[in-house]
Amino acid sequence: MYRCTLTLIIFLCSLHLALAQTFSISGKITNTATGQPVPQAEVLLVNTGNLYQADAKGNYTINSLTPGTYTVTAYSVGLGSSTIPAVITNANVVLNLELKPLEGQLKEVNVKGEREKTFGITRLNSVEGAAIYEGKKSEVVVLNDITANKATNNSRQVFAKVAGLNIWESDGAGLQLGIGGRGLSPNRTSNFNTRQNGYDISADALGYPESYYTPPTEALDRIEVVRGAASLQYGTQFGGMINFVMKEGPDDKPFELTTRQTVGSWGLFNTFNSIGGTKGKMHYYGFYQYKRGDGWRENAGFDAHTAFGSVHYKPSDRLELGFNYTYMDYLAQQPGGLTDVAFNTNPQQSWRDRNWFKVNWNLMALTLDYRIGERTKLNIRNFGLLAQRDALGYMGKINRLDDITQPRTLLQDQFNNFGNETRLIHRYDLGNTFSTLLVGGRYYRGFTDQKQGDGSPAANADFRFFSETGAPNSSSYDYLSRNVALFAENIFNITSKLSLTPGVRYEWINTNADGSYRDVMKDQAGNIIRDEVIPEDRESSRNVLLLGLGVSYKPSLQMEVYANLSQNYRAINFNDMRIINPNQLVDQNLQDEVGYNADLGIRGNISGLLNYDASLFYLAYENRIGFESKVIGNQIYSFRTNQDFSRNVGLETFIEADLLKFYFGQDHPTSLSVFSNVTLVNTKYISDKKAIDGNKVELAPAVIAKAGLSFKRNNFKVAYQYAYTSEQYTDAENSRLEPTAVVGLIPAYWVMDLSGSYTYKRFTLETGINNLTNNHYFTRRATGYPGPGIIPSDARNYYVTLQFQL
Repeated sequence: MYRCTLTLIIFLCSLHLALAQTFSISGKITNTATGQPVPQAEVLLVNTGNLYQADAKGNYTINSLTPGTYTVTAYSVGLGSSTIPAVITNANVVLNLELKPLEGQLKEVNVKGEREKTFGITRLNSVEGAAIYEGKKSEVVVLNDITANKATNNSRQVFAKVAGLNIWESDGAGLQLGIGGRGLSPNRTSNFNTRQNGYDISADALGYPESYYTPPTEALDRIEVVRGAASLQYGTQFGGMINFVMKEGPDDKPFELTTRQTVGSWGLFNTFNSIGGTKGKMHYYGFYQYKRGDGWRENAGFDAHTAFGSVHYKPSDRLELGFNYTYMDYLAQQPGGLTDVAFNTNPQQSWRDRNWFKVNWNLMALTLDYRIGERTKLNIRNFGLLAQRDALGYMGKINRLDDITQPRTLLQDQFNNFGNETRLIHRYDLGNTFSTLLVGGRYYRGFTDQKQGDGSPAANADFRFFSETGAPNSSSYDYLSRNVALFAENIFNITSKLSLTPGVRYEWINTNADGSYRDVMKDQAGNIIRDEVIPEDRESSRNVLLLGLGVSYKPSLQMEVYANLSQNYRAINFNDMRIINPNQLVDQNLQDEVGYNADLGIRGNISGLLNYDASLFYLAYENRIGFESKVIGNQIYSFRTNQDFSRNVGLETFIEADLLKFYFGQDHPTSLSVFSNVTLVNTKYISDKKAIDGNKVELAPAVIAKAGLSFKRNNFKVAYQYAYTSEQYTDAENSRLEPTAVVGLIPAYWVMDLSGSYTYKRFTLETGINNLTNNHYFTRRATGYPGPGIIPSDARNYYVTLQFQL
């Protein structure tokens, strides 16, 4: 692995030397009022965040630039700022800038620039808004440049160029997203801090960090992904942060309408309609999406409504206020899981016709951005969630028939959460360079009302309790979680090429459970020998301190060597401890998980023709929570408990090149790009438990590889993709086959996709085939909903989308 990395680094460095002929941007900075030079003015190359200084005569020079588009900003004490783009082709550029005296209003200087969008994947700048990403592993998926099945949020295509993601494909409608990285569970993306426009969208960021709502891909501008080092800014998780950034209305016209109509296999119909625009000091954006389908498997129909509205008001150049509201409501029938034998016989079949799932989501956010000065910015985010999730069905082991005479199990969760996150970012001079300081605080209060009991014995979607009293008769709990966090990071630019970014985060976490559960014991004949309600009141508080350090070295503007080491922490809560599930038991003494992430990598972009990122990572995990077998009486259960120490070490590589532009030059009208995304992971448990010591970590395939080819000419695009995932275990004991199918091996699988689009004036036609070769495979074994058992992935399917924009 390390030899591969060294070889790749040597190759990329050689390629840089061979291809990157360098030029310069130079000029003079003058005062418009006096016509005199501005001595010692500061010049910012926005694309990189590098700062330069003019001499005593106002002259400046920026060397070692390869061809491309740059943004240059100049400013000085007592004067305003000036920002001008510069395009380097095959010669040096002379760029003179003029600064006006301040007249009450200041223009904002953002250490942020235009991203290279050639390939649909790029990375975050050192500073973005009120966040620091210097020295961190990051990716940005630019949705406008992605050719994919956006109507069903096809995550295999959308995240194809993000290295190392293990994706659960158990929801063909795209209602829920399941991705994990570096050997972490993809279950509802719970190992990432999941955000929309910078604020939390999960059920409970601490106690139940699962995301039942996924923003529609058709409404997204981009998706930002930051790996484990995000723990310092985004809290207690190991996977990192995912931020879904919504589109905004155009800023050059008051009204724009986009309507997209999609039909596809198995009765899929999707309508997406959005409006947006800018009028005076206000800009807005909103959409409504309705989606329905029958699903590939029997008993797999769904019906979903999603809506979003955003209004931003900018009363001055300094201040911007924003309000977001998101609504989602869907009902889905769940066909349940299968045993291994049933899957191999007919993966399309269903053994459950009484299982249903319903979600109602109301998410609100109020934001404030205030520019205190030329170098200082304040960002405040207030957000809240009012939501409910109902799961109804027969949860008996999947190798047993559904006893239709028995009541179904009904789970009802209500989430009422509120949070505030406040950030202040300030750029200041330090020696001959500048530094950037970020400080912030967070308050979060999560409240969950969780009930479980007997539901209707019928087969319809009746989400009422059917006990004698009409109340939940298995358990009823109130869960309260509170969190106060303080964090800080600082970019110290040691030189124009080398920076250090230390960071610290302090967390106070308090979790409470108040309720009761029903304790039932039966003898071997099935007779009840004990049935009592047990009250319970639990509380836990802890203080956590996380430290981290990032290093960035940029030998040129197109290459960066980066490293990062950050501590991680993941708090357990009581939410899932009292769920009564015949397929699993939960250790009532679960401990919080602790560890750290480390990265060492090299990345860059050569003249928009070659984009690459190769990195080694190490993930250390203490008290990792996983499954092991436990025998109680004559029954074998999957027991969820702490599994001591595990470590994951791996290599993540991504490279993409435009072959035609490489050969014919950047101005060639046709683009043919090819990409490779390969991740190699080695995992191991180190434990006192003999049953798991030395075993592979579950849900950590040794190889995840994706490759693809994209062709583009004028308004025509076509993209082909191949994805391969090697075999993976689903429990710490590395079980290969188990009768109930809730644990066992997930065999290696591969799948191909083909998509295309053509735009003519205001119309765009999109079409494609997913799972081109009609492979039968699965990516998930579920212990509860939507299983239990194997959840097959969709067979070959088609879609056609027609878009009109006004």
